[in-house]
Amino acid sequence: MPRSQVPVVVTGLGASTPVGGDAASTWDSLLAGRSGVRPLTEEWVADSPVRIGAPVAVDPSEVLPRVQARRLDRSAQIALIAAREAWADSGLEGKASETGIDPDRLGVVCASGIGGLHTLLGNYDQLLAHGSRKVSPLAIPMLMPNSPAANVGLELQARAGVHTPVSACSSGSEAIAYGLDMIRSGRADIVVAGGTEAVIHPLPIAAFANMMALSKRDDDPTAVSRPFDKDRDGFVLGEGGALFVLESAEHAEARGARVYVELAGAGMSSDAHHIAQPEPDGIGVMAATRKALDDGGLQPNDVAHINCHATSTPVGDAAEALALRKVFGDAISGIPVTAPKSMIGHLLGGAGAVEAMATVLTLHHGLVPPTINLDHLDEQIGLDVVHDGPRKLGNGSIAALNNAFGFGGHNVVLAFRRP
Repeated sequence: MPRSQVPVVVTGLGASTPVGGDAASTWDSLLAGRSGVRPLTEEWVADSPVRIGAPVAVDPSEVLPRVQARRLDRSAQIALIAAREAWADSGLEGKASETGIDPDRLGVVCASGIGGLHTLLGNYDQLLAHGSRKVSPLAIPMLMPNSPAANVGLELQARAGVHTPVSACSSGSEAIAYGLDMIRSGRADIVVAGGTEAVIHPLPIAAFANMMALSKRDDDPTAVSRPFDKDRDGFVLGEGGALFVLESAEHAEARGARVYVELAGAGMSSDAHHIAQPEPDGIGVMAATRKALDDGGLQPNDVAHINCHATSTPVGDAAEALALRKVFGDAISGIPVTAPKSMIGHLLGGAGAVEAMATVLTLHHGLVPPTINLDHLDEQIGLDVVHDGPRKLGNGSIAALNNAFGFGGHNVVLAFRRP
């Protein structure tokens, strides 16, 4: 069988998000329509133009041993927590060689859009206040963008390759697509893939706010993130991440692993339009969507659900909706879509991975989580947005798509199929 036709399946999921400390609690919260957005309480918030965010529901310090946590940036802490859960969820425990997995056939692809920002800026503050001797000797391995991937690779004994895509808000989905390619190309039999981000900090909040990307309404935090709503005015910054265990179907079957779904295909494109604004006609999104369908051997009428990128920005949501209407035509009216950022905010490099996890669980359980805060659907959207509680998928539902787009014009669409 040609490597490009090798089926790749999802056998494990792990997460730490604003609405749950693991994959199961995150899924339960998404189905229940619970928001993770809340007032921020740090001292610096008093001088911030935005005073709300979506921190992880369970702080990493409550999960990791104190000494280990101090040696990791917050982004790597979240990745390690998610990796351990995904590894265990796939039926594995300990390092690869202890489980019967060949370390030379195990890879890791863990993305981050920004990297170890807390470590970088925290050590710079120490340098300015107390001089060079107060800069941590661990600062570099903690702040480098590949730190989460490297630490997951060390934890699991991965030797087939450890990689870190950095493509803004599409990074987590691009990591999953790269993991798919690693298995298809024969470089690995099993890959732990996903994304993480932890940059709730005064600098990025001020920067996003000054470029008019964040909502500045903070009177009712849980109602602020409003994808597709007529009154949406920007996203809410969140933190978190998710990791998948991907395997060739042959490898998973040989070890008797439980399979959630098949990762049928991935499509990637770039807008070549603007560093921060989406291409208004949706050309890049359309290309990525069609590539994902082609790569997965799917037809548009196979798609039973779409998990949208939908950040709650006026231009971005409209451009995504336009692209979907162009690809699916009149059939789009019968495809239920959802927007998890209404509950978890925007996780940047972790967004695509967490939302891909929601897409996997939607197919696996046959339930579409609602989009909350959708009081008045914008007339120009033209999509069937699930918003009044979860909705059941039909028994004949075959496939679902997950969208992720990022600054720089990066577009990634993942296609999942029921096994």
